[in-house]
Amino acid sequence: MIVPDNLKTGIKKPCYYEPELNPTYYRFACHYNTVIIPTRVAKPRDKAKVESAVLTAERWIMAALRNHAFFSIEEVNRAVAEKLRELNSRWFQKMAGSRRSLYETIDRPALKPLPSTPYVYAECKKVRANIDYHVEVDHHFYSVPCELRKKQLEAWLTAKHGGDHV
Repeated sequence: MIVPDNLKTGIKKPCYYEPELNPTYYRFACHYNTVIIPTRVAKPRDKAKVESAVLTAERWIMAALRNHAFFSIEEVNRAVAEKLRELNSRWFQKMAGSRRSLYETIDRPALKPLPSTPYVYAECKKVRANIDYHVEVDHHFYSVPCELRKKQLEAWLTAKHGGDHV
């Protein structure tokens, strides 16, 4: 389950109970066999645990590295990765275990393998079949069956193998 903010690029039509997802975002979720449940508008409690965890990690790592001078992004990444490993291995104050131990005992066994093929990004575009039975997508014309003439269609444009495919 993915719980993002109610982002405008991912949510086509916001709704309190069933928001309509962007078609590309929806295909992404289907490919990875997951569901996207965006947070409700103006409801910060929908993701309070995540916000709290990010705040803890940000404060703990940035405080430890604030006096260090870095000369490349690789140095920064190594330092942050090391501090993140330390943070995940620290024991909780009010309960037994660490973030790492909880991940290993609860989350990891529940994870499923990723699909064998990677997700191919595609954009959805509304097109209309012209009187000559063709649709135009990015200055390319594609023929369609005559029954679709003058009808509104959805075209999926993918950048695959260096060329555009519909």
